[in-house]
Amino acid sequence: MSGMYKTGVAAGRDARHMEKFETKIAVVLRDDLAVWQRLNVTAFLVSGIGAARPEVIGEPYEDGDGQRYLREFRQPVMVFEGGKETLASARAKALTRGLDVAVFTADMFATGNDADNRAAVRAVLGADLDLVGIAVYGAKNAVDKALKGAAKHP
Repeated sequence: MSGMYKTGVAAGRDARHMEKFETKIAVVLRDDLAVWQRLNVTAFLVSGIGAARPEVIGEPYEDGDGQRYLREFRQPVMVFEGGKETLASARAKALTRGLDVAVFTADMFATGNDADNRAAVRAVLGADLDLVGIAVYGAKNAVDKALKGAAKHP
């Protein structure tokens, strides 16, 4: 399968029921965040990928009663962690490779709305951002190279 992702509803499903992905959605979180911060940052970051890349969103869900539910990503989201240097390096490499990147900075924890979040990022040069998380989307190999050094989140 040459390193492509495979997903299935139940363990042990054969290849006929698995979808292959040549792209990757990945989040890298700073390793010193509180649990609530990790969850909050992840949610914010992946929303950027979904908004920018509608092709990563699947069809709506529906239960046996006919109740419809929102669409979700159609492929896995891989979550990693690392120190400040790892996030800065991953951001720089991802941008150099032309990947889609979303950022969340420490300053954004003190804001209460989207406009202030954007202003907090705009006020700092890219290389100086106090990153607490990034999300990256693109070709699997390019994402893997950009995130080299980040560890899978426990």
